[in-house]
Amino acid sequence: MNIGNEYLKIVQERFESVKDLGDKTISQLAEKDIHWKLNEASNSIAIIAKHLSGNMISRWTDFLTTDGEKSTRNRDQEFEEDVTSKQEMIVSWEKGWNTLFDALNSLENQDLLKNVTIRGEKHTVLEAIERQMAHYAYHVGQIVYVGKQLKDENWKTLSIPKGKSEEYL
Repeated sequence: MNIGNEYLKIVQERFESVKDLGDKTISQLAEKDIHWKLNEASNSIAIIAKHLSGNMISRWTDFLTTDGEKSTRNRDQEFEEDVTSKQEMIVSWEKGWNTLFDALNSLENQDLLKNVTIRGEKHTVLEAIERQMAHYAYHVGQIVYVGKQLKDENWKTLSIPKGKSEEYL
């Protein structure tokens, strides 16, 4: 067994799992839900999705050869509420994830210990992958949490329902 290839397979599955949580949440939301936010300091699901996409496109485009913070990225703009529709948000969301998965699929075992840069700081490919996994899981968790609050009793659980753990032993 090649450990590097096994790691790449596992991390691909983990990213797919994180994306799936976001997809299943977004699918439950109405058009108006994607723009809801608790207060001015909070981000809507539309903003979080747009930020994730911007980050993914910046980090994973030419992943091994260019800095992960592209000069074309306008991070501050990612936090402006200008997504006009749920469909527009989904298109952006998918573009980001596709960029990530394309980059992951191009990696090989020997790439894992190579150095890449993010904002001028060196990371091994392993470190960069783990950094992004934590970042994306954090934000998708926010999407799920907001979605669950908005849907309330109409929420379709994404994991084992409360009080049903024994059914999954």
